[in-house]
Parts: sequence; structure tokens; C-alpha cells
Amino acid sequence: MQQEWPEGEYADPDAARERYDADMRASRGAMRNLFRVEMPVAHVGLVIVIIATVFVGAVWSPRAGATVAAAFAGLFAVALGVALLVGGRGRDAVRAAYKFTFGWAEWI
Repeated sequence: MQQEWPEGEYADPDAARERYDADMRASRGAMRNLFRVEMPVAHVGLVIVIIATVFVGAVWSPRAGATVAAAFAGLFAVALGVALLVGGRGRDAVRAAYKFTFGWAEWI
């Protein structure tokens, strides 16, 4: 079966594969940069969660504040479990889970 290429009949499949691979590397690199978070930003996220937990607990009820805190603790536990499953060990796994849980503060 003859394969049709956008470049015409003299297209080089190896060059097309190299362009595709380069584009995929660039795309993945852009996604990594999008989700790269520094520790001070994660600390800000933790402070925001603590303030929100105290505020919700004071305005609505202590149970509602505990629910907010439990939701973030659960998210941290799941993120830690995933980090351990993909091969993170010890402090690196905890750091990755912490950044995932509280790193959203960079977008505020």
C-alpha cells in the first residue's frame, strides 16, 4: 500500500518522524513548565488553606472548617500515595505531594 504524505511522493518518513518527536518533546516540556512549582509558592497555598479553614470554621461551624482541612489532608494523602507508587522515596515523595496539594497558589 502506497502511503500519501502531505509533502508529496518524495517525502522522507524519517524526517517526518523526527519532526513529530521534536514537537512532542516541546509539548511535554511546556506541560512540565506549566506544572512546575517552587516550595515558597506551596507554602503560600498552605497558608491560604489554613486561613480559609479558620474562616469557614468561624463563620459557619467548626465542622465545616474541619471538612475543608480534611479535604486537603485527603488530597495530600492521595498525592503522597501516587508519588510513592511512581517511585518517589522518602522526602522527595512528601515534597512532590506537598507541591501538588498546595502549589495551586501560583495561579492566584
